[in-house]
Amino acid sequence: MRYSGLKVLLEGLKGQTGWKPVWRQSEPKKHYDFIIIGGGGHGLATAYYLSEIYGQSNIAVLEKGWIGGGNVGRNTTIIRSNYLLDGNEPFYEFSLKLWENLEQDLNYNAMVSQRGIYNIYHSDAQRDAFRRRGNAMRFNGADAELLDASQLRECFPYLDYENARFPIQGALHQPRGGTVRHDAVAWGYARAADANGVDIIQNCEVTGFKIGNGKILGLETSKGFIGAGKVASCVAGSSSRVMAMAGLRLPIESHVLQAFVTEGLKPLIDSVITFGAGHFYVSQSDKGGLVFGGDLDGYNSYAQRGNLPVIEDVAEGGMALMPMIGRARLLRSWGGIMDMSMDGSPIIDRTPVEGLYFNGGWCYGGFKATPASGYAYAHLLATDTPHETANAYRLDRFRTGALIDEKGVGAQPNLH
Repeated sequence: MRYSGLKVLLEGLKGQTGWKPVWRQSEPKKHYDFIIIGGGGHGLATAYYLSEIYGQSNIAVLEKGWIGGGNVGRNTTIIRSNYLLDGNEPFYEFSLKLWENLEQDLNYNAMVSQRGIYNIYHSDAQRDAFRRRGNAMRFNGADAELLDASQLRECFPYLDYENARFPIQGALHQPRGGTVRHDAVAWGYARAADANGVDIIQNCEVTGFKIGNGKILGLETSKGFIGAGKVASCVAGSSSRVMAMAGLRLPIESHVLQAFVTEGLKPLIDSVITFGAGHFYVSQSDKGGLVFGGDLDGYNSYAQRGNLPVIEDVAEGGMALMPMIGRARLLRSWGGIMDMSMDGSPIIDRTPVEGLYFNGGWCYGGFKATPASGYAYAHLLATDTPHETANAYRLDRFRTGALIDEKGVGAQPNLH
């Protein structure tokens, strides 16, 4: 079924009786050419591009829970490509370009909203750092402009410009950044992959790897053994646990990242704003709620929930940026499991086990990277060579010292 405005109108006249399930409820076959572990945004995008771009058909996506129940549905929906280093910026700019055509490619309304993102700076040193970042973005074909306080006031007059501790001096603006409805991304990719013949198998947990003579043979699952030519792990915060079953130890720690939403308010914030003197970022959903987040919880965890000290810390950042936020009532919060790499940048690479591939270590950048991650991972699976935008995301960079330390804080995954 192809969606269109005319289809919506006709179904309204028919009492909505003609809609069909978005994807099939598949059961596993005995063998697949490609098995992707993880039915989140990255896994589903990989399956879609592997079938759509590289012509592969015998593909399965295994999800231990339900589609959209992991990090793809547990984030603050922001997309951007305002990175500094050459290892990252081309990749995220490629991802942003894929976002721009995503709804047409998938024939699905993912509510892509390029409303712009403003990274606020509070000192001369931070201004210079943002100028450098903006120039790096432009060198890689991205859009960026540096605004002073007077220009920023025209956009957001309600910010606390005269804050004695954190005076606002201006912002780095990327007009093409914005937000996307997170769960719609999972549904859209699942629907498009299913239409290409991909088997999406929910409630199918991987319990072990079958490896012979250094080569992957298949997977033990809660639905029995499934043979595979190639296996691609794509499980975000559960990466260490899953890959440990294959005898691999990863340079990754898992941490909880909380997100929050307030009660519905009248239209107020028509862009994405980030606080430069602390970790706080905010946008407004189409339902009117302010959606915001901040730092990781300060301990390792595999639980999809957080703790109260981070809620207090994030709220303090919001109050310092825009005191009026204190009048809004917090509606709910949720947590995603971040697979934090040692340099803050991701990994898309082959593993020492022949036929076994790994995608992870996305830290804070997972959701915005979804299209490019899936495209680059599909390229690697199909050709056994890295995609040109993901050349630096090698697993051995931690051994060779070729790190991509975007924040410059060293091997401290809790800070990236």
